[in-house]
Amino acid sequence: MEQTFARELLDFLDASPSCYHAAANVAAALEQAGYRHLMEFEPWHLERGGAYYVMRGDSTVAAFRIPQGPVRGFLLAAGHSDSPTLKLRQEAETASPGNCLRLSVEPYGGGIWRSWLDRPLSVAGRVMVRDGDAIRGRLVNIDRDLLVIPSVAIHMDREVNKKGGLDPARDLFPLFAEGAEPGRFRAMVADCAGVSEADLLSTELFLYPRTPGTLLGPDGDLIAAPRLDDLQCVFACLRGFLAAEPGESIPVLCVFNNEEVGSGTRQGADSTFLTDVLSRISGGMEWDSETAHAALGNSFLVSADNAHAVHPAHPEYADAGERPVLGGGIVIKYSAAQRYTTDALSAALFQRVCELAEVPVQRFSNRPDLPGGSTLGNISSAHLSIPSVDIGLPQLAMHASSEVASVRDTQALVRAMTVYFGRSFRRLPDGGASI
Repeated sequence: MEQTFARELLDFLDASPSCYHAAANVAAALEQAGYRHLMEFEPWHLERGGAYYVMRGDSTVAAFRIPQGPVRGFLLAAGHSDSPTLKLRQEAETASPGNCLRLSVEPYGGGIWRSWLDRPLSVAGRVMVRDGDAIRGRLVNIDRDLLVIPSVAIHMDREVNKKGGLDPARDLFPLFAEGAEPGRFRAMVADCAGVSEADLLSTELFLYPRTPGTLLGPDGDLIAAPRLDDLQCVFACLRGFLAAEPGESIPVLCVFNNEEVGSGTRQGADSTFLTDVLSRISGGMEWDSETAHAALGNSFLVSADNAHAVHPAHPEYADAGERPVLGGGIVIKYSAAQRYTTDALSAALFQRVCELAEVPVQRFSNRPDLPGGSTLGNISSAHLSIPSVDIGLPQLAMHASSEVASVRDTQALVRAMTVYFGRSFRRLPDGGASI
């Protein structure tokens, strides 16, 4: 059972080489479960017992179900579809010394770029193509070993093992081909999209490592794979969302794009996407303004984004008291500076969920002199003022081209989110709450 589950997680990761593919795979799972695709540009007609999803920018997804009976509010969870990578420029081909044709790229997010060197890479994303008078988006994945970013030989750079950073304008351009014949890469992209080069209008393409995810250890209990941050949480939250029994709250699963670059886009957590969706659900339920505000007052958000496990070679980077480990369970994240939204109430409520699911809980705080970044939680709650908890799954090598995590922790989050999405959240007059 555990091996089957792990294989399904690896299949999801391998099938999601870009944020666009990840969102498409989430949508496909929703479609298979009977969810109806709503369009933002059309009126919504919602029904009791109905199951729906909506997408923005081909890379952000929100799914929800309408209970048959009374509705108390919303139970939300959010993850993100993007991961640090290298984005190709529109005119990518670059003739380079040594009879080499390379591709021009730009860093997307804060990756550990040295981990991308000397391994097979390829390209995936979406393109816009001409289809008669219309412009349509198509997913592309050049599914073959295509590129490499070669290191400088140690004989020429004796200090290479003492250096840290790489120059993205010089060191990170992947090698595409011998010679300097122009146009070959664009022709490959057009062929992959199934259109002529004349009908290939624009691209949003990213590099991805070709090494597939795998299981490690004597019992296969460790995962080594690209994009665990944050597709591991996306996979687990999706599984829990689809498996949950109906409750009195409306379950909402949101998978945002652009978290790795600040979320300030039309499909990011710092957009109106989530509030737009909730507002249209309220309209579909025919709630008046007071009822809609009361529903938001009885709502809760789980922000699910991976956490740092204690590194076995560098435990000094972890906080002395709150330092999660691989296989130790779901992590609740804390920050005095509110980089994470967890407070005493939201932590207690999520801990209660984990108790009901019979899964272990760990605590994480950044070392005081090593502050972390902001999350989906505090960005979303700035638009939607509801209680929120920041959680994640412990991992190593975050933002490397291949990351490490635990199968057991993923299963724990599936169980917790199955319980969570089936509960009914209620605020109490004394400032407490129940779930």
